[in-house]
Amino acid sequence: MQGALQAGGWGLLAGSALVMGALAGFLVPVPARIVAGVMAFGSGVLLSAVSFDLIAEANERGGLTPTVIGALIGAVLYAGADTVLAWRGARHRKRSGRQQPSEEQHPGSGSAIALGALLDGVPESIVIGTSLLGGGAVSLVTVVAVFISNVPEGLSSASGMRRAGRGRGYVFGLWSGIAVISALAAVFGYTVLGDASADVLAGITALAGGAILTMIADTMIPEAYEDTHLLTGLIIVVGFLAAFALSHA
Repeated sequence: MQGALQAGGWGLLAGSALVMGALAGFLVPVPARIVAGVMAFGSGVLLSAVSFDLIAEANERGGLTPTVIGALIGAVLYAGADTVLAWRGARHRKRSGRQQPSEEQHPGSGSAIALGALLDGVPESIVIGTSLLGGGAVSLVTVVAVFISNVPEGLSSASGMRRAGRGRGYVFGLWSGIAVISALAAVFGYTVLGDASADVLAGITALAGGAILTMIADTMIPEAYEDTHLLTGLIIVVGFLAAFALSHA
């Protein structure tokens, strides 16, 4: 029970960054370049976590084969689900400008954006829960990486939702709900997967890594590059090195 509560607490902490970012993005006119810069930094942090925490841990647990298979499945699942959601109006769910359609322009886009937010957040939270298996400490780098990346995601998306005419209740209800689901996903990762074999855990960890990596490439980096342009790569490297240093502190 204590482990499940810890997993839920860490998952809720990471997910709460979405609400913080949404609060800033909806209530404060944050310049687009600032949003893009934070998005680029968060991309670098997540890239480091995927490389040195998720994929490396999966390889240590189960070897190369389940790691590669899991990562590819995660990438395919994310890309497929993202494509379906894009058709339904959630293509620009992380964008801070006027790219997001209103409900009048694209009926059902609000639900698609909510499902897209779930698609982005659940794999990260499951990994937070599985990192506690075996009595180990939570992967602090993964929690920090998810938290940092969630702030610009909530900020950018909420800015776009406000410009698309979506109300305060929808925006904060959405991100608060995602934060709670993130906590439940972390509990799921700890409790349901607790008896899984090393190969299965390796595959699931790699699956989350593949999904997150695809998400970074498909949604976060394009949003960052739109406003930071040639500085995007530099900011990503700074975020990557910051997370790498934290993991080796």
